[in-house]
Amino acid sequence: MNIIVITGASSGMGLEFALQLDEVFHSIDEIWLIARRKKEMLEVAQYMEHTTRILDMDLTNPSHMDRLRTLISSEKPVIRMLVNCAGYGIMGDFSEGKCEELLGMIDVNCHALTEMTHICIPYMRKNSRIIQLASSAAFLPQPDFAVYAATKSYVYSFSRALARELAPRRIYVTAVCPGPVDTPFFDIAEQNGSTLAIKKLAIAKADKVVRKAIADSYKKKERSVYGRVIKGFELLAKMVPHEIILKAMRYMK
Repeated sequence: MNIIVITGASSGMGLEFALQLDEVFHSIDEIWLIARRKKEMLEVAQYMEHTTRILDMDLTNPSHMDRLRTLISSEKPVIRMLVNCAGYGIMGDFSEGKCEELLGMIDVNCHALTEMTHICIPYMRKNSRIIQLASSAAFLPQPDFAVYAATKSYVYSFSRALARELAPRRIYVTAVCPGPVDTPFFDIAEQNGSTLAIKKLAIAKADKVVRKAIADSYKKKERSVYGRVIKGFELLAKMVPHEIILKAMRYMK
Protein backbone atom coordinates (compact mmCIF):
# COMPACT_ATOMS: atom_id res chain seq x y z
CA MET A 1 0.00 0.00 0.00
CA ASN A 2 1.39 3.39 -1.07
CA ILE A 3 0.45 6.31 1.15
CA ILE A 4 1.00 10.01 1.78
CA VAL A 5 1.18 11.23 5.38
CA ILE A 6 0.31 14.86 6.17
CA THR A 7 0.48 16.42 9.63
CA GLY A 8 -1.34 19.61 10.58
CA ALA A 9 -3.92 18.58 7.99
CA SER A 10 -7.00 20.21 9.53
CA SER A 11 -6.30 23.77 8.36
CA GLY A 12 -3.88 26.16 6.69
CA MET A 13 -0.95 24.77 4.75
CA GLY A 14 -1.62 21.18 5.77
CA LEU A 15 -5.16 21.34 4.41
CA GLU A 16 -3.90 22.88 1.15
CA PHE A 17 -1.25 20.16 0.75
CA ALA A 18 -3.94 17.51 1.26
CA LEU A 19 -6.19 18.94 -1.45
CA GLN A 20 -3.42 19.51 -3.98
CA LEU A 21 -1.64 16.18 -3.45
CA ASP A 22 -5.00 14.46 -3.82
CA GLU A 23 -5.18 15.91 -7.33
CA VAL A 24 -1.55 15.38 -8.31
CA PHE A 25 -0.83 11.79 -7.26
CA HIS A 26 -2.74 8.98 -8.94
CA SER A 27 -0.65 5.99 -7.83
CA ILE A 28 -1.39 6.50 -4.13
CA ASP A 29 -3.71 4.14 -2.29
CA GLU A 30 -4.41 6.25 0.79
CA ILE A 31 -3.73 9.70 2.20
CA TRP A 32 -3.36 9.80 5.98
CA LEU A 33 -4.40 13.06 7.57
CA ILE A 34 -3.04 13.79 11.05
CA ALA A 35 -4.16 16.60 13.36
CA ARG A 36 -5.95 17.11 16.66
CA ARG A 37 -9.23 18.32 15.15
CA LYS A 38 -11.14 15.36 13.75
CA LYS A 39 -14.20 17.29 12.60
CA GLU A 40 -12.16 19.60 10.38
CA MET A 41 -10.28 16.68 8.81
CA LEU A 42 -13.52 14.87 8.06
CA GLU A 43 -14.70 17.99 6.25
CA VAL A 44 -11.48 18.08 4.22
CA ALA A 45 -11.83 14.40 3.35
CA GLN A 46 -15.24 15.04 1.76
CA TYR A 47 -13.52 16.89 -1.07
CA MET A 48 -10.81 14.31 -1.68
CA GLU A 49 -10.90 11.50 -4.24
CA HIS A 50 -8.40 9.19 -2.56
CA THR A 51 -9.23 6.91 0.32
CA THR A 52 -8.48 9.07 3.34
CA ARG A 53 -7.57 7.87 6.79
CA ILE A 54 -8.25 10.31 9.61
CA LEU A 55 -5.88 10.10 12.58
CA ASP A 56 -6.97 12.55 15.26
CA MET A 57 -3.94 12.73 17.50
CA ASP A 58 -1.67 15.10 19.37
CA LEU A 59 1.88 14.82 18.05
CA THR A 60 3.25 15.93 21.42
CA ASN A 61 1.48 13.09 23.27
CA PRO A 62 3.82 10.07 23.65
CA SER A 63 0.94 7.58 23.80
CA HIS A 64 -0.48 8.95 20.55
CA MET A 65 2.91 8.62 18.86
CA ASP A 66 3.21 5.05 20.13
CA ARG A 67 -0.19 4.35 18.63
CA LEU A 68 1.03 5.68 15.28
CA ARG A 69 4.18 3.56 15.47
CA THR A 70 2.09 0.46 16.11
CA LEU A 71 -0.26 1.26 13.24
CA ILE A 72 2.55 1.77 10.72
CA SER A 73 4.44 -1.27 11.97
CA SER A 74 1.40 -3.50 11.62
CA GLU A 75 0.31 -2.27 8.17
CA LYS A 76 3.82 -1.69 6.75
CA PRO A 77 2.79 0.83 4.08
CA VAL A 78 5.21 2.35 1.60
CA ILE A 79 5.29 6.02 2.54
CA ARG A 80 5.73 7.85 -0.74
CA MET A 81 5.56 11.28 0.85
CA LEU A 82 5.63 12.76 4.34
CA VAL A 83 4.50 16.38 4.70
CA ASN A 84 5.19 17.88 8.12
CA CYS A 85 2.96 20.94 8.45
CA ALA A 86 1.99 20.76 12.13
CA GLY A 87 3.24 23.77 14.04
CA TYR A 88 2.40 27.21 15.38
CA GLY A 89 3.96 30.53 16.34
CA ILE A 90 3.40 33.05 19.11
CA MET A 91 4.63 36.63 18.72
CA GLY A 92 5.60 38.93 21.55
CA ASP A 93 8.37 39.64 24.03
CA PHE A 94 9.93 36.36 25.17
CA SER A 95 10.15 37.35 28.86
CA GLU A 96 6.47 38.21 28.94
CA GLY A 97 5.27 35.09 27.14
CA LYS A 98 3.65 32.09 28.74
CA CYS A 99 6.27 29.42 29.30
CA GLU A 100 3.84 26.64 28.37
CA GLU A 101 3.17 28.21 24.96
CA LEU A 102 6.86 28.92 24.30
CA LEU A 103 7.89 25.36 25.11
CA GLY A 104 4.90 24.10 23.15
CA MET A 105 6.32 25.69 20.00
CA ILE A 106 9.52 23.70 20.49
CA ASP A 107 7.57 20.51 21.16
CA VAL A 108 5.42 20.78 18.03
CA ASN A 109 7.72 22.57 15.59
CA CYS A 110 10.89 20.61 16.42
CA HIS A 111 10.33 17.54 18.60
CA ALA A 112 7.18 16.27 16.88
CA LEU A 113 8.53 16.97 13.38
CA THR A 114 11.74 15.11 14.17
CA GLU A 115 9.90 12.15 15.68
CA MET A 116 7.46 11.91 12.76
CA THR A 117 10.35 11.95 10.31
CA HIS A 118 12.21 9.25 12.23
CA ILE A 119 9.10 7.06 12.39
CA CYS A 120 8.39 7.34 8.66
CA ILE A 121 11.83 7.03 7.02
CA PRO A 122 12.15 3.23 7.50
CA TYR A 123 8.98 2.82 5.40
CA MET A 124 10.19 4.99 2.56
CA ARG A 125 11.61 3.74 -0.71
CA LYS A 126 13.48 5.07 -3.73
CA ASN A 127 11.91 8.35 -4.93
CA SER A 128 9.96 8.93 -1.71
CA ARG A 129 9.73 12.56 -0.64
CA ILE A 130 9.79 14.50 2.64
CA ILE A 131 8.45 18.05 2.75
CA GLN A 132 9.21 19.98 5.93
CA LEU A 133 7.46 23.28 6.57
CA ALA A 134 10.14 25.70 7.71
CA SER A 135 9.80 29.48 7.22
CA SER A 136 11.66 32.52 5.99
CA ALA A 137 11.99 33.22 9.73
CA ALA A 138 14.69 30.55 9.62
CA PHE A 139 17.01 32.88 7.70
CA LEU A 140 17.91 35.09 10.69
CA PRO A 141 16.89 35.74 14.33
CA GLN A 142 13.52 37.43 14.82
CA PRO A 143 13.07 39.70 17.86
CA ASP A 144 9.52 39.36 19.29
CA PHE A 145 9.30 36.05 17.45
CA ALA A 146 12.40 34.56 19.03
CA VAL A 147 11.35 31.00 19.79
CA TYR A 148 9.37 30.50 16.60
CA ALA A 149 12.24 31.70 14.41
CA ALA A 150 14.65 29.48 16.32
CA THR A 151 12.42 26.44 15.82
CA LYS A 152 12.18 27.10 12.11
CA SER A 153 15.94 27.56 11.89
CA TYR A 154 16.17 24.08 13.39
CA VAL A 155 13.74 22.69 10.80
CA TYR A 156 15.68 24.32 7.97
CA SER A 157 19.08 23.08 9.17
CA PHE A 158 17.78 19.61 10.00
CA SER A 159 16.08 19.27 6.61
CA ARG A 160 19.14 20.32 4.62
CA ALA A 161 21.39 17.91 6.51
CA LEU A 162 18.85 15.10 6.20
CA ALA A 163 18.61 15.70 2.46
CA ARG A 164 22.33 14.90 2.13
CA GLU A 165 22.08 11.82 4.35
CA LEU A 166 19.16 10.38 2.41
CA ALA A 167 20.43 11.27 -1.07
CA PRO A 168 22.25 7.93 -1.56
CA ARG A 169 18.92 6.18 -0.90
CA ARG A 170 17.20 8.51 -3.38
CA ILE A 171 14.83 9.85 -0.77
CA TYR A 172 14.47 13.57 -1.30
CA VAL A 173 13.89 16.25 1.35
CA THR A 174 12.58 19.76 0.68
CA ALA A 175 12.44 22.53 3.28
CA VAL A 176 9.64 24.97 2.47
CA CYS A 177 10.48 28.53 3.57
CA PRO A 178 7.53 30.86 2.93
CA GLY A 179 7.10 34.36 4.19
CA PRO A 180 3.70 35.39 5.58
CA VAL A 181 0.93 33.21 4.15
CA ASP A 182 -2.79 33.96 4.17
CA THR A 183 -3.83 31.23 6.64
CA PRO A 184 -5.28 31.13 10.19
CA PHE A 185 -1.67 31.14 11.46
CA PHE A 186 -1.82 34.82 12.39
CA ASP A 187 -5.02 34.35 14.40
CA ILE A 188 -2.86 32.55 16.97
CA ALA A 189 0.48 34.24 16.35
CA GLU A 190 -0.72 37.82 16.88
CA GLN A 191 -2.48 37.33 20.20
CA ASN A 192 0.36 39.05 22.08
CA GLY A 193 2.12 40.97 19.32
CA SER A 194 2.05 41.80 15.64
CA THR A 195 4.30 41.14 12.70
CA LEU A 196 6.10 43.94 10.89
CA ALA A 197 3.80 45.75 8.46
CA ILE A 198 6.46 45.46 5.76
CA LYS A 199 6.28 41.66 6.02
CA LYS A 200 2.56 41.67 5.37
CA LEU A 201 3.18 43.42 2.07
CA ALA A 202 4.64 40.10 0.91
CA ILE A 203 1.75 37.95 2.12
CA ALA A 204 1.14 35.01 -0.22
CA LYS A 205 -1.76 32.73 -1.02
CA ALA A 206 -1.46 29.26 0.47
CA ASP A 207 -2.36 27.49 -2.77
CA LYS A 208 0.51 29.17 -4.65
CA VAL A 209 3.08 28.42 -1.95
CA VAL A 210 1.98 24.77 -1.81
CA ARG A 211 1.94 24.40 -5.59
CA LYS A 212 5.53 25.61 -5.79
CA ALA A 213 6.56 23.40 -2.87
CA ILE A 214 5.17 20.31 -4.58
CA ALA A 215 6.88 21.27 -7.85
CA ASP A 216 10.20 21.88 -6.08
CA SER A 217 9.89 18.55 -4.28
CA TYR A 218 9.29 16.85 -7.62
CA LYS A 219 12.44 18.58 -8.93
CA LYS A 220 14.38 17.22 -5.90
CA LYS A 221 15.20 20.69 -4.61
CA GLU A 222 16.43 21.00 -1.02
CA ARG A 223 14.46 24.17 -0.39
CA SER A 224 11.39 25.93 -1.74
CA VAL A 225 11.13 29.72 -1.45
CA TYR A 226 8.08 31.41 -2.94
CA GLY A 227 8.00 34.96 -4.28
CA ARG A 228 10.57 37.56 -5.28
CA VAL A 229 10.30 39.46 -2.00
CA ILE A 230 11.11 36.43 0.14
CA LYS A 231 13.86 35.32 -2.24
CA GLY A 232 15.31 38.81 -1.89
CA PHE A 233 15.05 38.55 1.89
CA GLU A 234 16.91 35.23 1.79
CA LEU A 235 19.69 36.81 -0.27
CA LEU A 236 19.84 39.80 2.10
CA ALA A 237 20.18 37.49 5.10
CA LYS A 238 23.09 35.75 3.40
CA MET A 239 24.98 38.85 2.31
CA VAL A 240 24.40 41.42 5.07
CA PRO A 241 25.58 40.86 8.67
CA HIS A 242 22.59 39.96 10.81
CA GLU A 243 23.47 42.63 13.36
CA ILE A 244 22.82 45.34 10.76
CA ILE A 245 19.50 43.82 9.70
CA LEU A 246 18.34 43.42 13.28
CA LYS A 247 19.16 47.05 14.05
CA ALA A 248 17.18 48.15 11.00
CA MET A 249 14.22 46.01 12.06
CA ARG A 250 13.93 47.97 15.31
CA TYR A 251 12.94 51.08 13.35
CA MET A 252 10.31 49.25 11.28
CA LYS A 253 7.84 48.61 14.11
